Amino acid sequence: MASKMASDEFDEEFLTCQVCMLHFRDPKILPCLHTFCKECLEEWATKQQPLECPICRLPVSLPDQGVDGLKTNFYVNNLLDFVAAKKGAEPGVPCQVCEGNVEGSKSWCTDCAVLLCESCTVMHRKIPGTRDHELVPQDVMTAKEGVDKFNRKRHCDKHKNQELVFYCESCQALVCTGCTVIDHRPGKDHNPVEIATVAQKKREKLQELLREIDPRQKEIQASIEEVDKNMSNLNPSKEAATTQAKAYFRQLADLLEKREQEILSKIDEECRADGKALQTKKEAIEFELAGLTSAQTFCQQTVEHGSYVHVLEVGNQVQTRIESLLAKEVNLESNWSEFQFIENTAVEDFANEVENLGGLGSDIDVSKGQVVVRPAVEGFQCVAVLKTMDKKGRPCVVNSNAVTVNMKDPSGTSLPTTLQKSGHVLEISYVPKVTGSHRLDVKVNSQQVEGSPYNIKVQSRDTPVLTIGRQGSGVGELNGPVGVAVDNEDNIAVVEQGNKRVQVFDVNTGQSLRTFSVGGYWSYGIDVDSNGRFSVTLCDNNGVCVVGCYSKEGKLLNTVKPGGTKSYEPRGITVLKDGRMVVVDNSQRSCLLLQHDGSLIREIGKGQLQKPTFIAVEESRGMMYITDMTANKVFVFDLEGEFKFRFYGKGQGEGQFSSPSGITLDKSGNVIVVNHGGGRVQVFRPDGTFIRTVATVQGRHPLGITLTPDGYIAVACFTGQCIEMYRYC
Repeated sequence: MASKMASDEFDEEFLTCQVCMLHFRDPKILPCLHTFCKECLEEWATKQQPLECPICRLPVSLPDQGVDGLKTNFYVNNLLDFVAAKKGAEPGVPCQVCEGNVEGSKSWCTDCAVLLCESCTVMHRKIPGTRDHELVPQDVMTAKEGVDKFNRKRHCDKHKNQELVFYCESCQALVCTGCTVIDHRPGKDHNPVEIATVAQKKREKLQELLREIDPRQKEIQASIEEVDKNMSNLNPSKEAATTQAKAYFRQLADLLEKREQEILSKIDEECRADGKALQTKKEAIEFELAGLTSAQTFCQQTVEHGSYVHVLEVGNQVQTRIESLLAKEVNLESNWSEFQFIENTAVEDFANEVENLGGLGSDIDVSKGQVVVRPAVEGFQCVAVLKTMDKKGRPCVVNSNAVTVNMKDPSGTSLPTTLQKSGHVLEISYVPKVTGSHRLDVKVNSQQVEGSPYNIKVQSRDTPVLTIGRQGSGVGELNGPVGVAVDNEDNIAVVEQGNKRVQVFDVNTGQSLRTFSVGGYWSYGIDVDSNGRFSVTLCDNNGVCVVGCYSKEGKLLNTVKPGGTKSYEPRGITVLKDGRMVVVDNSQRSCLLLQHDGSLIREIGKGQLQKPTFIAVEESRGMMYITDMTANKVFVFDLEGEFKFRFYGKGQGEGQFSSPSGITLDKSGNVIVVNHGGGRVQVFRPDGTFIRTVATVQGRHPLGITLTPDGYIAVACFTGQCIEMYRYC
């Protein structure tokens, strides 16, 4: 049971809604564990869509019943009863039933939540409907401790006169004795047990979570202190760098005066930027601490003062909130390096280096830096990414003025390069004019970056810049690659029919990152939703064709079997932003637009498609493009199912098809299609007008394709047992 709480352990603010600033009226709990009046939330919901918590701004997804479906904060209700009873015990307060009898002792009915005089108390105990109610006498009402006596009993919505004393574990619902006889009779479908047993287990789980909060709070608090320490060092660090800069430039006299002012300005600019960044970082960490502390307080109140009913009412919600906060990855590093003035040039050598004198350097360790070289293709803008680290091995930003880049083609001719900051990295861009080995030299603060100079092999347009995988069943090997997609970390995910699995590869290096089994005996299409979950079309070991939904780590979350179809043989799949799916059904020669649970919205293309294979959807226009390997065409429908047009037919000429299979769209809505026969990859405008041929796939029998964010086409080569990467833009 809950420990006792003295009346002075809470104040008016605890019982006050932060929206209306009045005592709570029918308090409701949001998923973030903040409590507000039901009426306040209903009014708030009419003004704000989507709904957010008024305090922490966490998005709120209301249940089907709206605000009324949220859990009630019975602990706050009990405290309000306690406060009301204490005021009622004061002299001169009338009975809330007969509205008289201001003198004499009074009682508080916890079931009715009303104040009773002595006469009404006697009658209350005689009436059959109220004689079993729990009455709190005057001496308890006036005691400093006694809030635990004020627990409103919960009664069944169906059997109004019966208290909720059981918990059906199968339904996860509180039930009364009558319900255990009718709707929740013990058996294979229902398992009602006394609430004390279940509530105690839940309380123990919440206590375990409470023990985990303390070390996390200490870790976050330590991080805040570290940020405070860095912030306190900002001005001293600035002053030290300023002093160094002035001492250095005083030696250079008039020639360096202008440059000196530029450097001082940069120091000020960096100081302001770093100060703002550190302040933002501190606020973000404090926000995490506030959320954790709020959840801790609520959980503590639930564990120590909540009734069994209250623990079961909000226990799952509290557990979910705390577990999500504890599991949330929060970067607690301040990532700040002290200012350091760099003497790039000796005083005696300044005459020829005036333009490059000085600079603002951070604590960069070039031995820990690296340059990631992206695949390069002749005639395309290519990129190499410079990543810099500090002496502790943490990512840090380097001023582009401190970086020098020199690139030469096979003949030794220098190529123009440009530097552009992208987050914590610098992108080195260049356009090679010839194929062959190019040399890239990169320095930071006049020091060679680890691994520099780099040899970059520039490929021709028709040569794959990277071939991923080879035949086999081991890590990094492929057997029957079919569908291919880009995950939310820009890696390549491929479905292997032969190995019955999904394998994820690094898009830059081709290294296998992870695999997970999809089982069954047949799989085909794959897509990744906005949350990073994988959807795979497959047939399980029982011959049932479904869509399997997997987590980022490859854990099977659920399977969906499309409803409303007699038979089903899925091929390609696309998951829309709202969770709906479009699946190619080869058995019915159509496409199925499905809800996230598999219920059929509509069937599209029936009677027009012959052998549909893969699909791509442009959501901004509501258009879907479907390859038909038998008709040798691409069919275009809108999401309402209306046929729009189709383009081109069988042949080997420009824009013609030979068993078109994989299809994808670029950012402009242009359509990219690969031919299963011959391997040509072609590009069409959204209206079907032919633009160009990108390449001819070297591997045999290409099927699925996808376009990476950095402009490469990944092609799954079914009999070539590999994925080939071609430059697109």
